Order: sequence, then C-alpha cells, then structure tokens
Amino acid sequence: MPKVRQYADSVASLAGLMWLVLYWSIWYSVSYDRVEPALIALLVVAAATLFSSVYRPVRVMLGRYHVRKRRTEMWMHILALPITLAFLLAVLVDYLLFPVEGANKMLLFCVLATAGWLVFVATLLVKLTAHAFSSSRSSSSSSSTSSSKP
Repeated sequence: MPKVRQYADSVASLAGLMWLVLYWSIWYSVSYDRVEPALIALLVVAAATLFSSVYRPVRVMLGRYHVRKRRTEMWMHILALPITLAFLLAVLVDYLLFPVEGANKMLLFCVLATAGWLVFVATLLVKLTAHAFSSSRSSSSSSSTSSSKP
C-alpha cells in the first residue's frame, strides 16, 4: 500500500478519535454540570486545527487527495450517520418507550458516533489486510514465474 494512503488512513483515524473525545467530553460536561472537560477538549481540537492550518508541511499533506477522501469517509461515519440515526432512534424511543431528554440524546449520539468510528477503523484494517494479502500474493506469483524462466 502506498505511503500516502497509509498516512491518510492514520490521519483520518486520529482525527476521528479527536472528534470523538470532543463529543464525549461535551456529553460529560452536560451530564455532570462541569465545563472543564469540554473546554479542555475544545482547546485541544482548536490547537490541532490551528497547527494543521498554519504549519505548511502538515497543510500540504492534509491537502492531498487521499487524505481528503479518507477524512470525508471518516466524517460520514462519525457525524452524518450518527446524527441521522440518533434522531430517528430518539424519536422512536421517545414515542414507544419513554421520553428522551437532552443528555440522553447526546449519549445516544456519542454511542452511535463511537460505533461509526469503530466501523470505519475496522473497514480500514480489512482494506489494509486485503491489500497486503493481494500484494504478497502478486509478488509471490511474479517471483515464481520469473524463476521458472531460464
């Protein structure tokens, strides 16, 4: 697998983890009426965003196609799907079982976002394994055909 794609996978995974930490810290802040965890997480996210937009080598690497593509896939897994599913599940649970309040809606979103991130990372690992298996298989078949020729 080319280095750019491996870098893109790791950047997207770490960015997703960073955003998950922010989501969970917001849930913790809302649940326990403490603002410090959310402020710390926001400070870390702001520092990482500022660093990646100001430091030129990082900005160039993040601007590459594969990195943008992987980060878009990551956003679909940890933001778009959980927001949609959390809304639908909250409406369903609210209608059928019991009322869902603000902190519980955020908890539902955080759980779905974490599940989406885990699916994203598992998908990347399966792709990496499949690519490593196919490349080792193609290299072994090319070496066996070259060794059989005189």
